[in-house]
Amino acid sequence: MQTTYSAKPADVTRKWYVVDASEAPLGRVATQIATLLTGKGKPQFTKHIDCGDFVVVINAGQTVVTGQKNDDKMYYHHSHYPGGLKELTFKEVMVKDPTKALTLAVRGMLPVNKLRPERLQRLKVYAGAEHNHAAQQPVAVSVASKKTVQKGTK
Repeated sequence: MQTTYSAKPADVTRKWYVVDASEAPLGRVATQIATLLTGKGKPQFTKHIDCGDFVVVINAGQTVVTGQKNDDKMYYHHSHYPGGLKELTFKEVMVKDPTKALTLAVRGMLPVNKLRPERLQRLKVYAGAEHNHAAQQPVAVSVASKKTVQKGTK
């Protein structure tokens, strides 16, 4: 009789990865980061055990979005007081804190359960190209940008 493999917390080995946020649009970078944080690419992936890796994101200040999202994409926050709704565009968020837009995008792509705060703690986002995790010997991961080819009408 075969049994289903279930990873134990002691079996998890965590690697370190470096992702350059300036290589691709925000959504594609965030999807790749969320996959690394959850550990879905590993053969021993188990839904209820945190199997993910550490991810260091560099150049978050040069994150790009496509289309008119610089002005149209809105971030909302409410102070829980009457009239306390705060609205910021993507451009304003990038000026105020360049790491926040990427962190919120990754947070939104992670499953909403007890493991999400732990996974977000393993995400290290830096606005520039410098980071202080060289001692962990992170492996560079390339986020390949898929270019869409528009077909002309005949």
